Amino acid sequence: MKLLFKQRMFTWFDSYDIYDEEGNTLFTVQGQLSWGHCLHIMNSVGEHIASVKEVVLTFMPRFEMYMGDQYIGCISKEFSFFTPKYNIDCNGWHVEGNFLEWDYQIVSRDGLVAAVSKELFHWTDTYVIDVENPQDAIMTLMLVLAIDAEKCSRR
Repeated sequence: MKLLFKQRMFTWFDSYDIYDEEGNTLFTVQGQLSWGHCLHIMNSVGEHIASVKEVVLTFMPRFEMYMGDQYIGCISKEFSFFTPKYNIDCNGWHVEGNFLEWDYQIVSRDGLVAAVSKELFHWTDTYVIDVENPQDAIMTLMLVLAIDAEKCSRR
């Protein structure tokens, strides 16, 4: 299953649309005014299904993930010199990336979960997320949002 992740232009808060291969909107993501990033994921009919919230005042960036109101885990950036490293404390997943952090993979003990690549030459951040199992789409989307928010915070 391929997802196209596009940031909306000219918004005050983080705002994204996630499309399927046919261009249908599957999810929308809306940022909320808060201390740190707070992103809410809505399904195609506008129902809130998940959230990604930055934990502030930590040494390394950390984001908590929620399905509805239920905490499911967090992703935190680890100290590294050349390649980005993230610790994911749920599903047994981890992230492997390249030097520029434009392309990376989410991997489980059983193999590839998703491949993420940034499309260049767009006005806003645009990613293609190739998810192996459609059931992993929401969790994968939360990880991509957290990694994008972390990179955004460094700019």
